[in-house]
Amino acid sequence: MPYYARKHQLNNSLIYHVMNRGNRKEQIFNHSQDYQHFIKLLGEYCSNFQVKLFHWALMPNHYHLLLEIKNPEEISSCMAGLNRAYTHYHHKSYSTVGFLWQGRYKLQPVQREKYILACGRYIERNPVKASLVEQAHNYPYSSAAFYCLGAQDQITAEDPAFMEFGQKIEQRRNSYIRFLSNPSALDEIAFDQLEQPKGDKQFLRKLIKQNGRYIPKRRGHPLKRIVA
Repeated sequence: MPYYARKHQLNNSLIYHVMNRGNRKEQIFNHSQDYQHFIKLLGEYCSNFQVKLFHWALMPNHYHLLLEIKNPEEISSCMAGLNRAYTHYHHKSYSTVGFLWQGRYKLQPVQREKYILACGRYIERNPVKASLVEQAHNYPYSSAAFYCLGAQDQITAEDPAFMEFGQKIEQRRNSYIRFLSNPSALDEIAFDQLEQPKGDKQFLRKLIKQNGRYIPKRRGHPLKRIVA
């Protein structure tokens, strides 16, 4: 895996792995227009909250997003608004009522320099693990085709680590296809456990837990212990 932090020291390390699932694990996306409507909503909320969406996958009964938000304190407002907007669409389209989602979304802080590619691969391989496709880039509702084929989906912001896959775009795409074809058991362990942040000790020390969500620790905040 390319190690982006060797060449680029990023000022803001914090990105978020977000996941939510349908209530009782029921389907939330039934037809192509459902996926497309959610993608449209994603675009709107990314714009409104100044979000960069690096990797994503929409599965029939859940979704995964890997994103950076300009103001981390607004992550709850952004995600709650997105989920409410899709719930309204779903109820109107299918004459449903009640809870669409299993609960409040899960949010995992991720250290960008070390884990952005690993988390992105974990997300984009979800359709492969579910036996929906044999190759990740053949799934129509994820960011894999953006990196592997150059498909423009209007919501994916290029992962800054993607440049490390080669000097020319075709080389980068082919290398990324091979990268997605070689899963890591460590990825599964790290990103299945969404309750725990993923990063080194220095990264964890910069986080504080407020209202059940991890955000950057400001000066003057008492340090709260975070178990890695």
